[in-house]
Amino acid sequence: MRNHARALALIATLSVSTAYAQDPKGDVAWDLLAGLTSEVGPRMPGSEAEARARVWAEARLKALGFSKVAVEPFRIRGYVRGRDEANLLAPIPFKLAITALGYSGTTPEKGIEGDVVYFPTLDALKAAPAGSLSGKIAFIDHAMKRNQDGSGYGPYGQVRRAGPAIASGKGAIGVVIRSIGTDSHRNPHTGGTTFPDGVKPIPAGAVSNPDADLIARIARSGKAIRLSLTLTGKTTDNLPSGNVIGDLPGRDPSLPPILLGCHLDSWDLGTGAIDDAAGCAIITAAALKAQEGGAPLRTIRVLWAGSEELGGFGGKAYAEKHSEPHALAMESDFGAARVWRVQFNMADKALSDRIAAALSPMGIVRGSGKADGGTDVEPVIEKQKLSVVDLNQDGTHYFDLHHTPDDTLDKVDPAELAQNVAAWAEVLKVVANEAGPIAAAP
Repeated sequence: MRNHARALALIATLSVSTAYAQDPKGDVAWDLLAGLTSEVGPRMPGSEAEARARVWAEARLKALGFSKVAVEPFRIRGYVRGRDEANLLAPIPFKLAITALGYSGTTPEKGIEGDVVYFPTLDALKAAPAGSLSGKIAFIDHAMKRNQDGSGYGPYGQVRRAGPAIASGKGAIGVVIRSIGTDSHRNPHTGGTTFPDGVKPIPAGAVSNPDADLIARIARSGKAIRLSLTLTGKTTDNLPSGNVIGDLPGRDPSLPPILLGCHLDSWDLGTGAIDDAAGCAIITAAALKAQEGGAPLRTIRVLWAGSEELGGFGGKAYAEKHSEPHALAMESDFGAARVWRVQFNMADKALSDRIAAALSPMGIVRGSGKADGGTDVEPVIEKQKLSVVDLNQDGTHYFDLHHTPDDTLDKVDPAELAQNVAAWAEVLKVVANEAGPIAAAP
């Protein structure tokens, strides 16, 4: 297996270097996006595929002219998917579309069976008496609503993040949730959950929205529901992961760099196009575009973080390793739909005004909220109290695809991808040429 992996890595290095030697001025963002999703594919944290992605990324960044390109390894607690199956046994037999959640507990190979207790909301589960779910399978509903800024993901996502642990604490032998998504397809949405110390991990899966609708209708009818559940994946310690970084040097190396983040890993149901190959394509192409006409004052660094999906491990590892000063951080991790709003965490109003003015002709409005970056750059932002710019993409349909088998290249509009690159480049042309301090708002 080790020799096979090395051979795949060598093939990947040769193929990508040759491709970029032939067409160095091609559509960088689209080529990166298509390449990562087609040449590597799904990139589950800690997997061999994620390792191949690091080799691929290192070769691509070098071929594109980045310097100090490096793979920075670290180890993680990962999740290795097994067999995911669920069936309604009563009141009707029906095979459900289900996916295990990351860090789910493991069923026996033959699975488990149990009567279902229906909870319309997470709060309803919280209110259930202690021990009331003993021997039962909990089902948590709570349908997510779509909106442009994607802000519903925070509160609705708590069903996935916290629901299984709460159900375990009340005695459940398993838990099934409605997928955290806004589509009406029979595609379940995966994602990570958490079991705090002292809470027994129980099998935890998400069913598609139409299947959740079915369960909810049956529950409202008053009929008893029985379910079989087989989730054989396992939480596994000490798996290899890593970040890939690369610099485009500025004219004044004494100035702290601009940090651009994305994440290289993805869930395994699709090919991780919108989450987050698109983000890596956007920031990398924009960094190169900002060089047109000559290098800016400041170095621009790209961080292709590893293992974001299971807990933001890459961002934490970067912050721990890199104590050198940074000037500002940004992240792209919300697909590839058009940028419609910019937000800031910046003390220099004149500088933020210049950025907003540069973006205004593109129809990008200035928001009143405070920029926070994202999972891959938040640790270094918090550690160094960095200034932040957020370029908010239209999230109206993002959660139709998020963490599903439908997260594939065909869902990305090349024109909207190009608009992202142009918007990011406009910001970089301003901030990377700022000679003075770029301080965060107090």
